[in-house]
Amino acid sequence: MTTHANEPHGAGLAGRLNWLRAGVLGANDGIVSVAAIVVGVAGATSSLAPILTAGVAGLVGGAISMALGEYVSVSSQRDSQHALIAKERYELATMPEEELAELTAIYAAKGLTGETAARVAEELTAHDALTAHLEAELGINQEDIVSPWQAAGASALAFFIGALLPMLAILLPPEPARVPVTFAAVLIALAITGATGARIGGSPWLRSTLRVVIGGALALAATFLIGTLLGTTGLV
Repeated sequence: MTTHANEPHGAGLAGRLNWLRAGVLGANDGIVSVAAIVVGVAGATSSLAPILTAGVAGLVGGAISMALGEYVSVSSQRDSQHALIAKERYELATMPEEELAELTAIYAAKGLTGETAARVAEELTAHDALTAHLEAELGINQEDIVSPWQAAGASALAFFIGALLPMLAILLPPEPARVPVTFAAVLIALAITGATGARIGGSPWLRSTLRVVIGGALALAATFLIGTLLGTTGLV
């Protein structure tokens, strides 16, 4: 069997791609949300203490929020998948003939002749009946079922790594350069994550990159403006 170099095959591929996309999105969220916080505070005050406090709070709170959200989401999906797998296993044990006929009908509906569909269904059932029915009927690959704890940890880590960039960009430069350096660093990082996400998804990179960069720029500009207005009016 031959495969194309740019078309990877193998069990678990969809799961690995989803992990990569989730990692890119988590890092992107960390970059934008924490950058918006520290830039907003920097617009109101030049003191490092409140900037650092707000940034650390945003980083920790955001990472925990991402982890909790991913844990709940993946847990619900995993529970649903396990329930469907248990139901399919029970049906195969109690009504194998009906299940074989159902699998045959599925392949016939895809365009195979009745004879070929029956042969395919029989051979797949003999090889691994549960896997054949899960993939054909429900689109479930047991190797793609993600652990909620792994998903939560990966999401939190991606957010944390992304959030470190604006933290360092706002804290390391001298006071006059803090905001410009943060803007530049964040927009460059967003361009990289946007292009990476587009490459993983196989979509045109320019449109995805511009969308992410423009959105991030608007978020930073809005929070900096609000911080500046609050600082000049003496409310903070």
